[in-house]
Amino acid sequence: MCRPNFLIIVADDLGYSDASPYGSEISTPHLESLASDGGTLFTDFHTASACSPTRSMLFSGTDHHLAGVGQMLEVMQLYQGIWDGKQGYEGYLNDRVAALPEILRDLGGYRTMMAGKWHLGLTKERFPSKRDFEKSFALLPGAGSHFNYEPGTAEQPVIDFMPPLYARDDEFVNHTTLPDDYYSSDYFTSELIRFLDEDDERPFFAYLAFTAPHWPLQAPKELIKKYKGRYDAGPDALRAARLESQRRLDLLSPDVVLATVSTDQKSWTLMSDEERAFSAKTMEIYEAMVERLDYNVGRLSPSDESIR
Repeated sequence: MCRPNFLIIVADDLGYSDASPYGSEISTPHLESLASDGGTLFTDFHTASACSPTRSMLFSGTDHHLAGVGQMLEVMQLYQGIWDGKQGYEGYLNDRVAALPEILRDLGGYRTMMAGKWHLGLTKERFPSKRDFEKSFALLPGAGSHFNYEPGTAEQPVIDFMPPLYARDDEFVNHTTLPDDYYSSDYFTSELIRFLDEDDERPFFAYLAFTAPHWPLQAPKELIKKYKGRYDAGPDALRAARLESQRRLDLLSPDVVLATVSTDQKSWTLMSDEERAFSAKTMEIYEAMVERLDYNVGRLSPSDESIR
């Protein structure tokens, strides 16, 4: 029997309505193609309330407390003492659970590979390679610059609890060894494509974990310019437009109304012109990040070799 290949792609902090199949104005043609060409749109998909707990559930198939990530490590470091010594709050994918690559490699003979954000262990004994990823290039912590710039080095972390940011297989990677034109979404995809292109007839399990569109908000300048003025009407107008789009796509029933906004942020109507311009610019950058993510999803398609 022919064994299927598996490719899991994860975006980081992407909103439910931030891709065009779900009503967004952001251009995501490759995701739209996946959704319309025999794909399935999920409308009742759930995650944990934060990043690494969700990833631990994805890899273990269990509750994130069982997997050792009851809370993000960064939060536990900021509020020391609350979770110290409590089972389920180790801050990394623990050994009480079996990870997907371990199961597929041991039982199914799969080759296993990943590129992108890991956030399930910061030390060498917790690298992706220790959970049976044969090939890996990983951003270890919860976030990092999307370009080739970090204020620390591989030997001198930025803050006490932050280790070197990157790892390749079993070794830490100094960001200064990355190419000058490094951009996270592009580089992660290129690394995974390189792994996939290796001459190996085994079925594969591949994991591509974008950091985008997680902060910091960073995207290629030429792409940001494309969206100048797109969000000048403010967030209220955007929410209304997306709601109408989701109704039109039958993702929401016609009688659904917008929830009341509850935020400590200044409302659009009370902002100065300078504040509005700044807010709109952040959304222009965000949109560019999402479109670049979609572009890289397209690079993985065997039917579109022209953009790889």
